[in-house]
Amino acid sequence: MQGMRRFLKRWCPMRSLAALKMLLHDRSTTAGSVLGVVAIVFLVGQQLSVLFGLFNYMSVLVDHSGADIWVCTQNIQNINGAGFMPVRYVDRISGLPDVEWVEPLVFGSASFRTREGQYQPVQVVGLRNPRQACGPWRFYQGAQDALFDYEGITLDRLDLNVLGSPQMNHFYEIGDIRTKVLGITQSIRGFAGTLVFTNMVKAKEILKTPAGRCKAILIKVKPDTDISAMIGVLQKMFPRNEVLTTADLSRRTRAYYIKNTGIGGSFGFSTLIGALVGIIIIMLTMYTSVLNRTKEFAVLRALGARKIDILIVVASQSLIIAAIGIFIGFLFLALFLAGTLDSVLPSYMPTWILFYHAGFTLIMAMLGSILAMRRAIKIEPATVFR
Repeated sequence: MQGMRRFLKRWCPMRSLAALKMLLHDRSTTAGSVLGVVAIVFLVGQQLSVLFGLFNYMSVLVDHSGADIWVCTQNIQNINGAGFMPVRYVDRISGLPDVEWVEPLVFGSASFRTREGQYQPVQVVGLRNPRQACGPWRFYQGAQDALFDYEGITLDRLDLNVLGSPQMNHFYEIGDIRTKVLGITQSIRGFAGTLVFTNMVKAKEILKTPAGRCKAILIKVKPDTDISAMIGVLQKMFPRNEVLTTADLSRRTRAYYIKNTGIGGSFGFSTLIGALVGIIIIMLTMYTSVLNRTKEFAVLRALGARKIDILIVVASQSLIIAAIGIFIGFLFLALFLAGTLDSVLPSYMPTWILFYHAGFTLIMAMLGSILAMRRAIKIEPATVFR
């Protein structure tokens, strides 16, 4: 009795240890609480990973272009909505002293004809120098040199089944134009369709691009160059065009698809529902946990525990359950990300999101334990004698 009183009068870490011992004593209730947290952590994390995977698809060309600045048509909302502009701008830009390289880009929609005579939509990307600007960056078979062949194209490994399982070094038609598969990329997909890379000449032939026109101009500036100042110079040179940084064009493209395709609302709503369900589950499990430990809290009160001691014990239990649930949930999430790597399911999780996800889960656990705290501090010491 005296030892217990002295124990309860010690600082918070000792009361947290008491909370841990109570959790270990009633393992079935603790396991149920942890399972609820694990489910919420995994489900919300899975939703976020798919959302960020779709983000990568939306702006894949922009993000992997290797350029610092894009010159596009005016009022562009997303990269796939770019209009035509004169290729001669390339020569004017290349004369600027701070420009390291400048490359034109051609892209657009076309139809790939399978061996069975079916047509599948693809996005054709035409490059003048694939080693320098916007070239495919991951290969399953072949290399960038394939695009220097006049008829050479690349397809992505994840899209081969949809395209009728085309073979390397075989000829196929895209937009009724003869092409030859000389490269297979690895997990390079676009939001608007299958990405097919080829050289600038073949792309213009497939897409029926007007002579002397391109869809965008990519610019790489020299190190230590003020990009904002360079954008100002380029905007004065081409007042009828829009000059954007790669980051700005990427954000604008993603924002366009989020607003106009319903993806943002759909995933935002499902994530919100997951968070609300998480709060309810944690609240109910913590409340049930307190009800199951009524006699234990009554004993602590009878031994001299103050209300603040009970609050700390309940809060510590919430944090312990949340920490264990987050750890196990992240393990399952890591297995999910590893299992869907290089698959048709878009999944990607930025590292910084994990910290926000863990912090939000801890906050939910504390919010959910408020009701349990109110119940715990109302327990009377006399309850132990009933």
